[in-house]
Amino acid sequence: MANPKTDGTLGAHRIVCLTGAGISADSGVDTYRDSGGLWEGHRFEEVATPEGWERDQALVWRFYQLRRAQVLGVQPNAAHHALKELADRLGAAGGSLTLVTQNVDDLHQRAGSEVLPMHGELLRLRCESCGARPVDTEHLDPSEFVPCPECGHRWLRPDVVWFGEMPYHMDQIERALSAATTFVAIGTSGAVYPAAGYLSYARAAGIPTIVQGLAEPDNLDPRDHFVQGRASEVVPQLIESLLG
Repeated sequence: MANPKTDGTLGAHRIVCLTGAGISADSGVDTYRDSGGLWEGHRFEEVATPEGWERDQALVWRFYQLRRAQVLGVQPNAAHHALKELADRLGAAGGSLTLVTQNVDDLHQRAGSEVLPMHGELLRLRCESCGARPVDTEHLDPSEFVPCPECGHRWLRPDVVWFGEMPYHMDQIERALSAATTFVAIGTSGAVYPAAGYLSYARAAGIPTIVQGLAEPDNLDPRDHFVQGRASEVVPQLIESLLG
């Protein structure tokens, strides 16, 4: 496993870290795919596509309103805080951490991290009329739509990236990957693209790859260093090993 302390100075390292549902699950955030997860009882086409939104806005709105309320009741865990420490230590030495998340909660942000939320932000809404993207933590009634505060459009949609839509921050992520010295994936299923392709991109570029998960993700390769366990338990140790 690449170790910034032994494989050069911390200041020479540019780490890209991708996080997925596993890191948030340890804070009590419901996942989509697992048994008992948010998609149980719903087809993803119903609640996670533009077509589903057009077909039944009330259903989709209720689905995300309930999750928005849940996210406000949980807190960052030890893995979130360890990644903030990694960013601070690397930055102080002249290196960098680019933190990319597939998650739509704000737990990384509440832990103090700068993050690229490629699938959007659950606590942010978006106007399909004027493009406004206000943060909203007050209007959580699942039966009441929220009008746009900028143009008055009668309802805002969740500012999350649905299937068939382009993820956010793609240019920044690709630039960071092209300059990375280490790639780390935490709590990802390895099944959702384009994020699932970042691991193979890093391998092809000869970048050391580290993968954490409760189980092996779909895109794991023998060349990856796999760390098994709960994110809140093993990520702090993983970060310490990276820092030496």
